[in-house]
Amino acid sequence: MAESLNDDALDRIFRTARTYNGFTDEPVGEAQLRAIWDLMKWGPTSANQEPARIVWCVSQEAKDKLAACASATNAAKIAKAPVAAVIGMDMEFYEKLPKLFPHTDARPWFIGNDALIHESAFRNSTLQGAYFIVAARMLGLDTGPMSGFDPAKVNEAFFAGTTYKVNFISTLGHGDPESIFGRLPRLDFEEANTIL
Repeated sequence: MAESLNDDALDRIFRTARTYNGFTDEPVGEAQLRAIWDLMKWGPTSANQEPARIVWCVSQEAKDKLAACASATNAAKIAKAPVAAVIGMDMEFYEKLPKLFPHTDARPWFIGNDALIHESAFRNSTLQGAYFIVAARMLGLDTGPMSGFDPAKVNEAFFAGTTYKVNFISTLGHGDPESIFGRLPRLDFEEANTIL
């Protein structure tokens, strides 16, 4: 049986980890982006769908292009971050199921069922987005996940001609402690849980 992670690990991933609004000038290299993917890809998704598709905006040109799709507050965060990631979802994720779920032909479960495709792509790419945040924290990086953007503009700017759609955006880098607010409260167990 596996042992619980130590307090330092639990703090880094959850208890003292924060959402950052700004980052230091320390760069984030391609090897770090690949390391994030190589961790997050192991997180579970329904029928191993893995619908998440990520565009890593590293160049200033790419970050400015993404910033133009966001609210004014978020645009400034995106433009200044070392990296901004567009977490997307492949609406034809089922085409990769022969590789990812080879023990049965799962494609017919989805073909022609738009509601199930959307539900599955959204749920599972959101899960993968959470794994992205956890993986980044485990690797010593910080994130700034956000809504506050025009999905149609992001899709046109980054996913035109593909079967991908945006789920959410996250900045990425080494967090600047001056950019965060005081820790906000969380619900107690009794406020949000039921044991039957």
